[in-house]
Amino acid sequence: MSILLSTVKFDDCMGNEAVVFQSSDPFFSVQTDGSIFAKGEGASLDEPVQFKLTASGPHTHVWETVIQLALIDPPSSQQSENEVSYTLTAHEHRQTQISWLQFHVIIPESQRRRGNSKGLRRQKRDWVIPPINVAENSRGPFPQMLVSIRSDQDQDISIRYSITGVGADQPPNEVFNIDPVLGKMFVTKPLDREHRSSYHLRAHAVDMNGNQVENPIDLYIFVIDMNDNRPEFKNQVYNGSVDEGSKPGTYVMHLSAFDADDNTTANGMVRYRILSQTPHSPIPNMFTINSETGDIVTVAPGLDREKVSQYTIIVQATDMEGNLNFGLSNTATAIITVTDINDNPPMLTSRTFSGEVPENRVDVVVANLTVIDADQPHSPNWNAIYRIISGDPSGHFTIRTDPVTNDGMVTVVKPVDFEMNRAFMLTVVVSNQAHLASGIQSSLQSTAGVTISVQDVNEPPYFPTNPKHIRFEEGVPAGTSLTTFSASDPDRLQMQQTIRYSKLNDPADWLSINRTNGQIVTTAMLDRESIYVKNNIYEATFLATDNGSPAASGTGTLQIYLIDINDNPPALIPKESQICERMNRNVNGVNITAADADTDPNAGPFVFELPNFPTSIRRNWTISRISGDYARLGLRYQVYLEPGVYEVPIIVSDSGNPPLSNRSVIKVKVCPCDENGDCTTLGAVAAAGLGTGAIISILICIIILLSMVLLFVVWIKRREKERQTKQLLIDPEDDVRDNILKYDEEGGGEEDQDYDLSQLQQPDSLEHIISKPPGVRRVDERPIIPESQYPIRPVVPHPGDIGDFIHEGLRAADNDPTAPPYDSLLVFDYEGSGSTAGSVSSLNSSSTGDQDYDYLNDWGPRFKKLADMYGGGDDD
Repeated sequence: MSILLSTVKFDDCMGNEAVVFQSSDPFFSVQTDGSIFAKGEGASLDEPVQFKLTASGPHTHVWETVIQLALIDPPSSQQSENEVSYTLTAHEHRQTQISWLQFHVIIPESQRRRGNSKGLRRQKRDWVIPPINVAENSRGPFPQMLVSIRSDQDQDISIRYSITGVGADQPPNEVFNIDPVLGKMFVTKPLDREHRSSYHLRAHAVDMNGNQVENPIDLYIFVIDMNDNRPEFKNQVYNGSVDEGSKPGTYVMHLSAFDADDNTTANGMVRYRILSQTPHSPIPNMFTINSETGDIVTVAPGLDREKVSQYTIIVQATDMEGNLNFGLSNTATAIITVTDINDNPPMLTSRTFSGEVPENRVDVVVANLTVIDADQPHSPNWNAIYRIISGDPSGHFTIRTDPVTNDGMVTVVKPVDFEMNRAFMLTVVVSNQAHLASGIQSSLQSTAGVTISVQDVNEPPYFPTNPKHIRFEEGVPAGTSLTTFSASDPDRLQMQQTIRYSKLNDPADWLSINRTNGQIVTTAMLDRESIYVKNNIYEATFLATDNGSPAASGTGTLQIYLIDINDNPPALIPKESQICERMNRNVNGVNITAADADTDPNAGPFVFELPNFPTSIRRNWTISRISGDYARLGLRYQVYLEPGVYEVPIIVSDSGNPPLSNRSVIKVKVCPCDENGDCTTLGAVAAAGLGTGAIISILICIIILLSMVLLFVVWIKRREKERQTKQLLIDPEDDVRDNILKYDEEGGGEEDQDYDLSQLQQPDSLEHIISKPPGVRRVDERPIIPESQYPIRPVVPHPGDIGDFIHEGLRAADNDPTAPPYDSLLVFDYEGSGSTAGSVSSLNSSSTGDQDYDYLNDWGPRFKKLADMYGGGDDD
């Protein structure tokens, strides 16, 4: 159900032909005659309603206005009581012209009343202020009035008006102000929509006492955009790329510009176009740009990197929807790189190539293949790969690519033999690292023939069997012919040469070789046990040299496997051992074996025997067999030998044919043993040859030496303790307090009796010394230098501190440079005349204090007197 609210009058000066009205609010519509209807239950006027109304036609520009509806006064006497009055305010603008229209709307009560609260209702009487539109960058004059606010109670009482909000009393302050008496609101400076597009203020009306007269009303100020900003590109130079040969419509790159003006109006609507293209090949317009999105695409075929590798495009961005008369423009540069594809197959510069190589040479370049490729250098589309497809079944050659020139280098990787192949005919094909682009065929010039000639050189003789193996028994005499070790010359086609033989390496110097025929003869007996034989093999090296120019030589190795014969007797192991003098006969004994330089069967098993002479050997010792290579030597049962070292001869025989024997001596140390069967220390010494008396003497000497060391250490400790605890005060009977002490000082003898003692007295002043001229002074004059600082005695001494204090004082006196020399009057504790220092005798046991002197009783009898004085003893 639609409710008629009002009518809008519009005239486009062309008869309003085909003019269409469009509302931004779906609950309010406007008919072609300008009638405004409220549609549905969503159309409510509990709050002021505002929407945009657009008028458009075939002969007009687009017109816009803002409609605001609100309930105002109750029905007047001229109105029916079933009608409600509304205020409709429309703000129309075309470009910069502004006018204000006010409408009085009458709505019948029958249309106003509905069964729910969502329909149109009467609103409480209140201010209604339409939105205020202010153009940005206005030139004034300022302040410029925007609206006049007035309360219908201003006839009865005095009213003061004020505004609050951002732009009034909040930053930025004082953009707007109001006349407090007349209610006229002004703008004080030009506005910038890009800085702030709208303001929301509240108007207040109070009486002179500050009481609110009207409810605050909202004021909406909209800043109308002006085209004062050019489009701005983010970058001045954009880089893009496109493959060569791309089809029309291929996407290349994207450019975008930003306009700070309102993008909902023509002021901020940017359009793009291409101003120029450099170069113009193959046509001036190879690219186009989408005017709205800024996407650049190709529009023509013919992109060829080999002809044009880069294009420079100047792009212009213009606002006002691209209107060059009214819009503002800016430009940017787009650099489009045409990327390479493999559309050019490699081509060899010749159909045939040739080269030559000496025989038996490897890793040499014998031919160089040159190629031409128009694609991007040093890219997979340009890099050449060479392959030999025929003419080299044995794989003597390979072709490597020069990374700089892209040439193919034919290289020998396997030696060639002139006697086998005098020339090679190779077929070579070249391709790129990357596959050819679709539709591109290989060129006939990608295949070529390569002829390689082999040069004959003087090759060294070689031994057909190298190394050569022969077998001989060791011990063959000198002069024995072993074998003929001959070499062959590979140069059998063009050269007839003579070979001469010589010995290159013969470690033991056992062999010689015939110079002409290579016969090898022994010059010494061959010994398998020699240090020059490894694993039964003796190795010698021989040299074969031809008579070519230049001469060439080859080496051959002869390996002689030496068969062992029984030529080495066995040797007894070990040479020394020890045995207990009394022990279990089943355990007591020495395990013995033998070592033989020969190998089986000329080595073990071995036979161990005791000789018949001297007879004491068999009488005291016995040998029992353990295994083929081991036996046990021990004392006979119930035989006792004195501790000592005994030499026992033993005959050892191997298993050769005939067997070889060896008489060896083992030194056996007989000694007393403990329960574990180990020799005791005393027993070991005794077994070494010392008697019991000698052993006892050695032990006594060791004990005496240890005792002397212990006594010396005790004496040193006692002396150190006495030095630390030495009595500071003398014994009571030697007390010199209040007594005259005689020092028995004799001075310098009879010749030193006549002297003036006044010269040795401490002078009252040093002026007579200071005033003396420089030169040699008397030896008894006191030096004019600072006196040494003597150590300060602690208040409560420790027993060890008293001795240390005296020693430190003595050391300071000895090192005091101000002390008088020898034979001079010594002044002790000189305090000067009239000293206020009291006598030491004033110290007595009546001194009071909390100091505990009982520890003096622990210092011994020398400190008993002092302990009685300060410790509160019986004697005072």
